[in-house]
Amino acid sequence: MLIKGNDVVNKVQFIEKISGDANISKIASARVLDAFIEAISKTLRTGDHVGLVGFGTFSVRSRSDRVGRNPQTGETIKIEKRKVPIFKAGKVFRDSCN
Repeated sequence: MLIKGNDVVNKVQFIEKISGDANISKIASARVLDAFIEAISKTLRTGDHVGLVGFGTFSVRSRSDRVGRNPQTGETIKIEKRKVPIFKAGKVFRDSCN
Protein backbone atom coordinates (compact mmCIF):
# COMPACT_ATOMS: atom_id res chain seq x y z
CA MET A 1 0.00 0.00 0.00
CA LEU A 2 1.41 3.35 -1.01
CA ILE A 3 0.33 6.49 0.82
CA LYS A 4 0.60 9.52 -1.42
CA GLY A 5 -0.98 12.79 -2.39
CA ASN A 6 -2.70 15.32 -0.18
CA ASP A 7 -5.24 12.90 1.27
CA VAL A 8 -5.55 12.53 5.02
CA VAL A 9 -4.53 9.06 6.12
CA ASN A 10 -6.79 7.75 8.88
CA LYS A 11 -5.75 5.42 11.67
CA VAL A 12 -6.95 2.25 9.92
CA GLN A 13 -5.00 3.08 6.76
CA PHE A 14 -1.93 3.92 8.82
CA ILE A 15 -2.19 0.59 10.67
CA GLU A 16 -2.44 -1.21 7.31
CA LYS A 17 0.73 0.58 6.15
CA ILE A 18 2.61 -0.38 9.32
CA SER A 19 1.38 -3.97 9.01
CA GLY A 20 2.57 -4.28 5.43
CA ASP A 21 5.94 -2.60 5.99
CA ALA A 22 6.75 -4.52 9.19
CA ASN A 23 5.23 -7.80 7.95
CA ILE A 24 3.10 -8.20 11.09
CA SER A 25 -0.64 -8.58 11.59
CA LYS A 26 -2.98 -5.61 11.61
CA ILE A 27 -3.92 -6.42 15.21
CA ALA A 28 -0.28 -6.33 16.28
CA SER A 29 0.23 -3.10 14.33
CA ALA A 30 -2.77 -1.51 16.06
CA ARG A 31 -1.42 -2.55 19.47
CA VAL A 32 2.00 -1.10 18.68
CA LEU A 33 0.53 2.19 17.46
CA ASP A 34 -1.78 2.48 20.50
CA ALA A 35 1.11 1.67 22.87
CA PHE A 36 3.32 4.26 21.14
CA ILE A 37 0.67 6.98 21.46
CA GLU A 38 -0.07 6.07 25.09
CA ALA A 39 3.63 6.02 26.03
CA ILE A 40 4.16 9.49 24.55
CA SER A 41 1.01 10.82 26.26
CA LYS A 42 2.02 9.43 29.67
CA THR A 43 5.54 10.82 29.34
CA LEU A 44 4.28 14.29 28.41
CA ARG A 45 1.80 14.27 31.32
CA THR A 46 4.72 13.81 33.74
CA GLY A 47 6.40 16.92 32.32
CA ASP A 48 9.15 15.06 30.46
CA HIS A 49 9.72 15.16 26.71
CA VAL A 50 10.25 12.39 24.16
CA GLY A 51 13.14 12.74 21.72
CA LEU A 52 13.46 10.33 18.82
CA VAL A 53 16.78 11.01 17.11
CA GLY A 54 16.28 11.77 13.44
CA PHE A 55 12.48 11.95 13.78
CA GLY A 56 11.69 14.70 16.26
CA THR A 57 10.83 15.76 19.78
CA PHE A 58 7.47 15.72 21.54
CA SER A 59 7.12 18.19 24.42
CA VAL A 60 4.58 20.29 26.33
CA ARG A 61 4.49 24.08 26.47
CA SER A 62 2.40 26.35 28.65
CA ARG A 63 0.27 29.06 27.10
CA SER A 64 -0.49 31.96 29.40
CA ASP A 65 -3.88 33.61 29.95
CA ARG A 66 -4.96 35.80 27.07
CA VAL A 67 -7.88 37.76 25.77
CA GLY A 68 -9.71 36.43 22.73
CA ARG A 69 -12.80 37.30 20.80
CA ASN A 70 -15.90 35.21 20.12
CA PRO A 71 -16.05 35.13 16.29
CA GLN A 72 -19.85 34.90 16.22
CA THR A 73 -20.66 37.77 18.58
CA GLY A 74 -17.45 39.77 18.68
CA GLU A 75 -17.60 39.59 22.49
CA THR A 76 -14.28 39.68 24.34
CA ILE A 77 -13.57 36.49 26.30
CA LYS A 78 -10.79 35.38 28.63
CA ILE A 79 -8.90 32.31 27.50
CA GLU A 80 -7.44 30.42 30.46
CA LYS A 81 -3.84 29.27 30.55
CA ARG A 82 -3.26 25.72 29.40
CA LYS A 83 -0.63 23.22 28.40
CA VAL A 84 -0.37 22.20 24.76
CA PRO A 85 1.57 19.36 23.10
CA ILE A 86 4.27 20.40 20.65
CA PHE A 87 6.11 18.36 18.03
CA LYS A 88 9.35 19.65 16.57
CA ALA A 89 10.52 17.67 13.56
CA GLY A 90 14.13 16.52 13.47
CA LYS A 91 16.43 17.38 10.59
CA VAL A 92 16.43 13.91 9.01
CA PHE A 93 12.62 13.79 9.08
CA ARG A 94 12.30 17.36 7.75
CA ASP A 95 14.71 16.60 4.94
CA SER A 96 12.85 13.40 4.01
CA CYS A 97 9.67 15.44 3.44
CA ASN A 98 11.33 17.54 0.73
